[in-house]
Amino acid sequence: MDVLIHLFVGLHIVGIASLLGGFLTQMKAMGAGTARFVPAMLHGALTMLVTGVVLVGLNQADDDPVNNVKIGVKLALLIVILGLVYVQRDEETVDKRLFGLVGLLTTANIFIAVLWT
Repeated sequence: MDVLIHLFVGLHIVGIASLLGGFLTQMKAMGAGTARFVPAMLHGALTMLVTGVVLVGLNQADDDPVNNVKIGVKLALLIVILGLVYVQRDEETVDKRLFGLVGLLTTANIFIAVLWT
């Protein structure tokens, strides 16, 4: 079971890397007001959602404790990120405040995962 959990943790990290990497590649465009949500951001957020749900299920099946409040906060942030990226995915440009909000929420999600014990 540990190998499976570690596999999904790795995939979860790949998802966050895709979401954050897509954001970081558009930072220069954000300054110019021409940033857009790239497909990697949507795919990364979806990967995080699926692997996160699987990880909670695997940890509960393995009788490991799961902090439901932490998972709920992370899920709420991810749903907001996913909603914003999904709705604006076909737009040629996205408002820089909205684009910055996605970056801020993504970074907050990372710090919640790492620092909330």
